[in-house]
Amino acid sequence: MKRFALTVLLFNALLLALLLPHYPWIPWVAAEALIVCAVFSLLSPSIFTRVLAGVVGTLYAVMALFTLSDLLVRQSLGRGLNLYLELGVVGSVVDLMRSNLGTGLSLLILLALLLAFCGLALWVSKLLSRFAGGLHSGFGKAAFATGVLLVAVSFAPQSVVSLSAAQLTTNQILLAIDTRRSTAEFSQSLANDPAAGEPLALPGLANTDVIFGFIESYGISSLTDDRFKDLIGSRLDKMEAAVNAAGLHMVSGRLGSPVQGGQSWLAHATMLSGQWIDTQLDYEILLASDYPTLIDDMALTGHDTVAVMPAITQDWPEGQAFGYNRIYQSTTMDYQGPPFNWVTMPDQYTWSWFQRSVREQTVGPIFAEVALISSHAPWVPILPVLEDWDSIGNGTAFNQWEGAGEAPASLWLEPERVREHYALAIDYALNVATGYATRHVDKNTLLVLLGDHQPAPLVTGEGASRDVIVHVISGNPELLAPFLATGSSGGGLPGFQMGAKPDLNQEGPSMASVRPFMLKEFRRAPLSTEVASVKGVEQQ
Repeated sequence: MKRFALTVLLFNALLLALLLPHYPWIPWVAAEALIVCAVFSLLSPSIFTRVLAGVVGTLYAVMALFTLSDLLVRQSLGRGLNLYLELGVVGSVVDLMRSNLGTGLSLLILLALLLAFCGLALWVSKLLSRFAGGLHSGFGKAAFATGVLLVAVSFAPQSVVSLSAAQLTTNQILLAIDTRRSTAEFSQSLANDPAAGEPLALPGLANTDVIFGFIESYGISSLTDDRFKDLIGSRLDKMEAAVNAAGLHMVSGRLGSPVQGGQSWLAHATMLSGQWIDTQLDYEILLASDYPTLIDDMALTGHDTVAVMPAITQDWPEGQAFGYNRIYQSTTMDYQGPPFNWVTMPDQYTWSWFQRSVREQTVGPIFAEVALISSHAPWVPILPVLEDWDSIGNGTAFNQWEGAGEAPASLWLEPERVREHYALAIDYALNVATGYATRHVDKNTLLVLLGDHQPAPLVTGEGASRDVIVHVISGNPELLAPFLATGSSGGGLPGFQMGAKPDLNQEGPSMASVRPFMLKEFRRAPLSTEVASVKGVEQQ
């Protein structure tokens, strides 16, 4: 009987362990443990019993895999596991592992996980198989089974019994149903939106280069978290001083991102479309629709629309669906330097190449979306900023740092050092962006630097705001006036103010508000007749 009691306690503990990510408190008893043990106590050793034990062991291993996946998703994306969504991004996760850890180590980790869960399934099945037939008398079996079931039933009203496996399964089914319903509602809202028909021109930006530079993982925590705010606050002070010294003007604020820790493309789509895109399914619905975006608006205004995506290493049909005139990715940006783990090329090269090969070669105004990836995890190595931008060339100037820094697998064993490297990577990205702005932003440029999302909860901690920081820079103050509540329209974006720092006491509006805001504020004729009508021509 002692073995029976220990088996029940052990199996009960195993099932309760599956609840750890889901509840702030854990009940005392898992109903499945009592039910399964009661059933096996009534069985005699046989092939059927061993097969049944194998099925139960396999199911437990699968649930353990889901539980581990849930923990990883919560630490990386700031939300719980949703299999209905996660199955669509498995490929992206594998690519991220391969880029940071290498193909060999990634395969080794996946194989180790597979062996671990197979071993777990085998161990649980043997545990239950040995449980069967331990009581030889029919009376003993019936008494034990009845007693166990009575415990399950009698304690249920006190909420100490939990159907752990059933809850995990039910949660995923309900999430799938809710996600499917939300997706259908989103699809219908696109069809019913009065703005869905035609793009709208923005005459207020007719002769202005409009550049959206997305700085990877540049979240509000970089200024509100004590671990980062000194370094990033100091960097923003230097940024503001440099911008002012260059005769430029600057407004900063914050925007609410639909994601955290990853899936940057959902934030990009939200900003471009003016729709809240927080799932891969909604993203695919948007792409399949004819719903216009800022890309279409700017094309109608007369801009050459360009996407610069150094992190894209394969075909990107989504870019074609968005309707860019030109798309540049890692293989078409002439980079001859080394990659730095996941980062295919440093931000300084991206900015330098964009200016030389895109802006200076384009006749007329340009609308560009530029992805800046040096601040993407794993945040190692951190490169210095080259003082001589003319020396960057084809990127071989970065060969001297090939293999620099420790391996990501080593760094990520120490969360505090990961956070330190995150702050250093953001500092680098802002330093480089400042260098580009002071060199190449003028009265005919509207440069918007913004984060795509906050870093993972591993860096920010649980419950951090999902806001990102935004900087709007131009040589023409009239282009910045609409962003301020004190502007000519009296509208503005809440929390936006002059300088390099946003209002830290006010939550930002949604990223989805950017397109409606721009359609409202820049649909008038050019803001100033003093702005040159041809790019590169100075004010007379």
